[in-house]
Amino acid sequence: MPDEKPETRLSFKEMCARFDVTPRTLRYYEYIELLSPEKEGRARYYGPREVARMTLVLRGRKFGFSLEEIRQWLLIYEKEGTEAQMRRFLDMADRQLGELAEQQRQLETTVAELQQLRADTARSIGS
Repeated sequence: MPDEKPETRLSFKEMCARFDVTPRTLRYYEYIELLSPEKEGRARYYGPREVARMTLVLRGRKFGFSLEEIRQWLLIYEKEGTEAQMRRFLDMADRQLGELAEQQRQLETTVAELQQLRADTARSIGS
């Protein structure tokens, strides 16, 4: 069909720029099978599937998930479909929310202790 556009593909360099990652990161994500670019000789090209997967990988990292958790989660989609993947995400999200809440409690305690120490020190020198 003359009116059809070929799927948009990004080169290795374009993929790095689009997601603001280093070439080393992109190669590593390929090595651990998070991404599977098309290869033409030594060149790598990333289509819509890989762009979507990269978006999910980076979002998962932002929320504190390990690369292995993300890899396993992406595999669920390929083997079991969207609903199974969403159910697994709910489990992962619940666990991560619990961990983040604990980190938040610890950080609040540390901040309070440092504020108290600062106040005590300031009083001891008369500031």
